[in-house]
Amino acid sequence: MEEISTDNAPASIGPYSQGIKDGDRIYVSGQGPVDPESGDIVGDDIRTQTERTLENVAAVLEAAGSSLDDVVKATVFVQEMDDYADINEVYGDYMTEPFPARSAVEIADLPIDIGVEIEVIASA
Repeated sequence: MEEISTDNAPASIGPYSQGIKDGDRIYVSGQGPVDPESGDIVGDDIRTQTERTLENVAAVLEAAGSSLDDVVKATVFVQEMDDYADINEVYGDYMTEPFPARSAVEIADLPIDIGVEIEVIASA
């Protein structure tokens, strides 16, 4: 395994890596709408939060020599399922066909006060 780390995505807030490359797969830990420079949560609305989240995912993938175009599986954690349509629309703007397999799960809470977190698996 090889650790993937970049200053262009938020630092890990626990005992985990931003990403791991294992063979021909890249596993990106859950990313949220956090500005990597300031550490502040970005966006008062779910669309802006989703954009920042996907930019953070993209930054980890780029550090591994990959991109959002290489994502094969995504998991979207949503705090309010009422936000799902907006999250889905922004997600569709960032992902390309053929779209990755995906799960979307409503959760009760996240480690920080955000509305969305996304983790992905991509081809190296």
